[in-house]
Amino acid sequence: MNDTPMNTRPLPQAAALLSLGLLASVVMLLPACASSYGEPSAPTTAQMAVGKAAVDRADAAAVADAPMEMAAARQKLAQAQTAFTNKDFALARQLAEQAEADAGFAESQARSLRSTRALAEVREGLRQLRIEAARP
Repeated sequence: MNDTPMNTRPLPQAAALLSLGLLASVVMLLPACASSYGEPSAPTTAQMAVGKAAVDRADAAAVADAPMEMAAARQKLAQAQTAFTNKDFALARQLAEQAEADAGFAESQARSLRSTRALAEVREGLRQLRIEAARP
């Protein structure tokens, strides 16, 4: 028989109340964390650096195999730098994030293309081996 009392199941309710309390705290603290309007925030500056580093890293690896994707990443980074110069820091951060994502996509596309080429070479090698093995 079950010896636990019926009223020991408020754990889901307590967890819901705790989650609601944490959410309310976060919402209240967000304005305190925001920088004053018109000044660059550390996240914007950091995201600009991360976006530039991602584009630079991808440029070396993907420029030959994913030129359109790299062009999109470079264009977004240039737009982010323009927005940053114009003190539109929210737009600058957003474009820098997009440049980072585009650069990652370009790297993935380039890796995929190289893998496809390598697979084709392996298959061709196997085909040649089968031809050699089939000779009398």
